[in-house]
Amino acid sequence: MSRRDRRAFVVVLDACGVGALPDASQYAGDEGSNTLAHLAEDVGGLDLPVMGGLGLGSILALEGVPPADRPAIHGRLHPLGPGKESTTGHWELMGVVPTAPLPTYPNGFPPDVVAGLEQATGLRFCANHPASGTEVIEQWGEHHLETGEVILYTSADSVLQLAAHHDVLSEPDLLAACAAAREVMTGEHAVGRVIARPFVGEAGSLHRTDGRKDFAVAPPGRSYLEELQSAAVPVHAVGKVRDLFAGVGIDEYHPGATNERGIAAIGELLRELDAGLVFANLVETDQVYGHRHDVEGFHRALRAIDAAVGEWLGLLRDDDLLVLTADHGVDPRAPHTDHTREHAPLLATFTGQDGHRHDGPLADVGASTLRWLADREAAELPGSPFL
Repeated sequence: MSRRDRRAFVVVLDACGVGALPDASQYAGDEGSNTLAHLAEDVGGLDLPVMGGLGLGSILALEGVPPADRPAIHGRLHPLGPGKESTTGHWELMGVVPTAPLPTYPNGFPPDVVAGLEQATGLRFCANHPASGTEVIEQWGEHHLETGEVILYTSADSVLQLAAHHDVLSEPDLLAACAAAREVMTGEHAVGRVIARPFVGEAGSLHRTDGRKDFAVAPPGRSYLEELQSAAVPVHAVGKVRDLFAGVGIDEYHPGATNERGIAAIGELLRELDAGLVFANLVETDQVYGHRHDVEGFHRALRAIDAAVGEWLGLLRDDDLLVLTADHGVDPRAPHTDHTREHAPLLATFTGQDGHRHDGPLADVGASTLRWLADREAAELPGSPFL
């Protein structure tokens, strides 16, 4: 089988950090964070036999997951730049390193920014403060329904979020408003993501739909995705990956708003794809359970992923590469409900791999996919292949 026929699957288990980075103390509440280790302790041990067999418990001590007898390539990866964002974490996996943190708004957006948003969207806003997505709807939902003011909020991350009920602002109109807001948030206010958060229901029982859409700022440099494209290797994105790269370097998009849909899309590509890279995100460990510190739900989601990985291993061809990793943490013991500044796990398997430990930058994932699929390196990009 030639390089032209090879496939690589990089799956990001969102927020599954494996230990605080050396500079975690510079991020309030993140010192000592360790998402998977603390999760394992809090649920009385993780039940992840497939990923355990690949070496998850060889990366770090995890209750319920012993070191593997014959692990895959395993280790911990770290970002080269600042931040703890989904956006920058995914960028760094593909060799794009931000030189400065993306802007955050711990006191809400300043008046001049709000005025610019109102002018660009034709809307009026309420809330305008950091909040959990579910809590802000509970707090401001009734006001929104009564006044038509769209809920504007942020978090500790570099995000601007607009939440609106379907009866007040249709989903297409909400997406259009977010696209307009994205145009406003440039320069010093080039926030990482503008996120549409549609919801439905009656006052007292409001709930978000799966119509979320992220409008990310464009990556500030060339990525391994573009290197692959230049080598005529097709790039497929599953879930929010396309949005995080603002479409740059992506050839085909496969929806994955839920883990069930994302897992199904990855399985279908394993069965049908001839060649290329599949770069996927499984979001629920972050979006649904991580930010709520729901350790039982987090564990259920991981068990479902573990079962899926078992199926994927049975679908791998002799010349396939499978990489499991993460983008940041969301430690359930943190004094906040935001992301935590952590290492990401690395599990990589392919026919003939020797099971060695590899610790390095997140960009090593992108460098490895380029080596695997195009048999070359990009000297101007960070990262070294672990193959």
